[in-house]
Amino acid sequence: MTTDAQGNAITAASDAAVAAYDHVIDGYLRYRADAGQRLKALTTLDGEMPMARVLQGAFVMLAYNAAMVPRARDAAAAAARLAGTERERVHAAALHHWTEGEMDAALGAWESIMAAHPRDIVAFRLHHFCAFWLGRAGQMLRAVDAAAPHWSAAVPGYGSILACRCFANEEAGNYTVAEEAGRAAVALDPADLWASHGVAHIMEMQGRRAEGIAWLKGLEPHWDGGANLMHHLWWHRAMYHLERGEHDEVLALYDRGFRNLDSPLTQAMPDLYIDVQNAASMLFRLSRHGVDVGDRWVELADKAETRIGDCLSTFTLPHWMMALAATGRFQAAARMLDAMREAARGPGTVAPILRESAIPVCEAVLAHARGDHAGAVAAMRPALGVMHRMGGSHAQQDVLEQLFLDAAIKAGAEEDARMLLERVAGRHPVAPERRVGYAQAARSVRH
Repeated sequence: MTTDAQGNAITAASDAAVAAYDHVIDGYLRYRADAGQRLKALTTLDGEMPMARVLQGAFVMLAYNAAMVPRARDAAAAAARLAGTERERVHAAALHHWTEGEMDAALGAWESIMAAHPRDIVAFRLHHFCAFWLGRAGQMLRAVDAAAPHWSAAVPGYGSILACRCFANEEAGNYTVAEEAGRAAVALDPADLWASHGVAHIMEMQGRRAEGIAWLKGLEPHWDGGANLMHHLWWHRAMYHLERGEHDEVLALYDRGFRNLDSPLTQAMPDLYIDVQNAASMLFRLSRHGVDVGDRWVELADKAETRIGDCLSTFTLPHWMMALAATGRFQAAARMLDAMREAARGPGTVAPILRESAIPVCEAVLAHARGDHAGAVAAMRPALGVMHRMGGSHAQQDVLEQLFLDAAIKAGAEEDARMLLERVAGRHPVAPERRVGYAQAARSVRH
C-alpha cells in the first residue's frame, strides 16, 4: 500500500505503477488526447490495480455511448473485486451506479469519498462532470467549496480545483469569483483547457466578445496534444464571431476547427456527444440568420440515425433531432422519439428527464422544422423551466431558448415570445437587444 500524488492510499503492485497512475490522472485532468494510451500503459504494468479499473470504466462512461456501457460494468465489477481500501470500494460502487443510470447514488458515493478524502481528485472531477450534465450548478459549487480549503498549489492537481471553481461559479452567476479562479489556473498552466474554457464562458455571458476572441487565440499555441475540449473552445470562439455577424469566420472555425472531419480527434470519435452539440447548435444558429450551411447537416444526420435509442446524454438528443429534421428525415425522427418514449418508461435518473425535458424539446425541434410553429411552442412551453436538467451550460442551452423564441415569433404567439425574452433577460447579464439571436424579436415584441 502506497499513496498517489494527492496523498490517497492506493492499492498497487509497485511504485512504478503508482507513478503510471499519477500520469493517467494528469492526462485526464488536463484533457490530454493520450490519456487513454496512458491508461493502457498502466494496466499493462499493473492489471490488478483497482483504481485503474475504476478509470477504465469512467473513461468509457465519459463518452456517453450506450454501446460501450457493458465494458464499464465489467470494469466496475473488477474494481469491486480487487478493492483493497474502503475508498476504492466506494469508487467501484459509484462506477456501478453510474453504469446503471442511478446518478443520485453515484453522486452521493463520490460525495462520501470527498468528505473522507477531500483530495480525491478522481471523485471530485467525476462528480463535477456528472453534476454538470444533470444541470446541477449548485451541487457542483457545493462540492468545490467543500474541497478547496484542503488544497494548495503544493498539491498536484490544484489547477483542476481552480478550474472547476471557475466553471461552477460561472454557471451559478458568480462571475468575479469565477474569473479570478480561472485566470489563476491558467497562470499555473496555460494549457489548462478546462480553466481556459471557464473564462471563455464568463466572457460569453458578459458579452466581452473581442476579449474572448483574444483570450482563446492567445492560448491556442498551448493546446497541442489536447483532447476534444479543444473543439469546444473553437466553438466558443465561433460564438463570439457569430455575435459580431462574422459568418465566414464562423464557418471557417467549423470546418477547420470544431467540426474538422479530417482531424485525428474527430476520426477517433466521429459522433462524440460534445462535438455533435457544438456542430448542430452552430448550424441551427447560422440557419436562423439565413446563412447557407451547405450539406454540413448530412454527416450529422447520418450519425444521428445510428444513435437512435441511445439516451444516455439527454442534452445531445435535441441536437441529433436538429440534424434529422434539417435533412428531412422525418421517419427517422419519429423512430427516435419512439425510442426516447420507451427509455422514459425505464428506471434511473434519466427517465424523468426524458419525459419532462428531452422529449418535449425534441418534439418542438421536429415541429419547428416542419413549419408547425404553434405546435413547437405548445410542446416546449412546459419544459422551459426544467430543461436545464438535461445539462449543458447557459451558453449551450441558449440554442433551445432561441428555438422556442423563433417558433413563438413565427406562430404569432407574442405572449410566449415576451415570456421567453423576459426569461433570458433575467438569466443573462447581456440584454436581449445586444444579443444577435434575440435582438430582432426584442425590438418587435411589445414590452
